[in-house]
Amino acid sequence: MGDIIDEVKLFRTWSTPFALRIVWALQLKGVQYQTIYEDLSNKSDALLLYNPIHKKVPVLLHNSKPISESLVILEYIDETWTQQPHLLPQHPYHRAIARFWIKFGETEVLPAVWDAFTKAAGKEQEEAYSRSIEKLKLLDEELKGKKLFGGEEIGMVDIALGWLSNLVSVFEEITGLKFIDEHTMPRLSAWKAALNEIPVVKENWPDYAKLLTKFTVLRETYLSKEPQK
Repeated sequence: MGDIIDEVKLFRTWSTPFALRIVWALQLKGVQYQTIYEDLSNKSDALLLYNPIHKKVPVLLHNSKPISESLVILEYIDETWTQQPHLLPQHPYHRAIARFWIKFGETEVLPAVWDAFTKAAGKEQEEAYSRSIEKLKLLDEELKGKKLFGGEEIGMVDIALGWLSNLVSVFEEITGLKFIDEHTMPRLSAWKAALNEIPVVKENWPDYAKLLTKFTVLRETYLSKEPQK
């Protein structure tokens, strides 16, 4: 952006996969930024000021202007820092297809996997698990002939679905369920491994043991709120 020095700050927590999307995008673009870690049990005045609607992270502050919601921030980054790599395809059709799969991941895959993860063992969890497998198999099919959703290079679909390449392993260990099986979903399994080898992804994952502890407690909290049957 010429000789102008951008001031970029990212409000995040250590564990949220939504903020990791922004970390990956900024680092892929080579954008320098400052990280501000938030404690969501004691939100800072700055976070409440910059995201008064949802009061959540991530928030990107670019030259004192706040942008909220991770998928919105990703598109902002791609349009503001136009250098390679492009996160969305340049052709309108391929860009539309990418947005379709991003939305599918957000509205179909994520809720289904989360529902299975937060249900107690039994019929309801089995039904939720079956729904999640149906959604994940559609992603596996979409990867036919491709290394990544973006082709050979990481793109916005890969970034948006990136939580699958790490958190799913945490969910599997906690619940004993197998969400991404290398035999039934070979392409998605290979994608997961390939994504985890990309430096900006590999180098920024939170500590696995800490994630395991956090999500074990989180699941127990959800289970404790379920009505007794």
